[in-house]
Amino acid sequence: MSVHVAFTPEEAFRGSLAVVVDVLRATSTIAQALASGYPRVLCCAGVEDARALRDELGEGILGGERNAVRIPGFDVGASPREFLEPRAETLILSTTNGTRAILAAAAACDQVVLGSLLNLDAVSAAARASDDVVGGCAGFQGACALDDAYCAGRIVANLPGDRTDPAVASEILGRSFGSALEGLHARTYGPPGLEDDIAWCARENALDVVPRLSRMVGSAAEVTL
Repeated sequence: MSVHVAFTPEEAFRGSLAVVVDVLRATSTIAQALASGYPRVLCCAGVEDARALRDELGEGILGGERNAVRIPGFDVGASPREFLEPRAETLILSTTNGTRAILAAAAACDQVVLGSLLNLDAVSAAARASDDVVGGCAGFQGACALDDAYCAGRIVANLPGDRTDPAVASEILGRSFGSALEGLHARTYGPPGLEDDIAWCARENALDVVPRLSRMVGSAAEVTL
């Protein structure tokens, strides 16, 4: 097995299997939504893409954020705590960084799964079945995000095989904090007021699910279990 970590989508996700990580909050939120009973999440790059897709489908709820603030006119934001019970057959989601990273991975890799601390062991087990894995960090506005790199490093630590230098660096980062909560709080971006979501996303192995790219629905990536 070969293991690589790309710290931003701009670095290009290339591999048989991409494990996309936007731990605060998109991949955590999608895992929570699917575990709670949403049959599917459709990931859109833009706000208008999401609105147009719901109009086309005639169903679903709109969820998303820009810079951690709910998009005006959307039904819900992007907090995982908003998705503890399903409200529709479809969640149509657009976020600042995470959904774009999922779409980038969908365009470049044979298989795509979504990783977070919530499903750390489950997604690590899924990744071990592949010969060529890239941890695809969503980052923040085109730059490395420490929380994503930390989470990717926790996943890398669970994988055998040869590591690239970025994978080694992320694994070292993953061992540098006494707890997952400390690792997520080490981030250097984002507004205040996310403390409850950070604590929620820091819960290791709370969910035994592996969100997977199932197909493209127009320009949106459909993620299911």
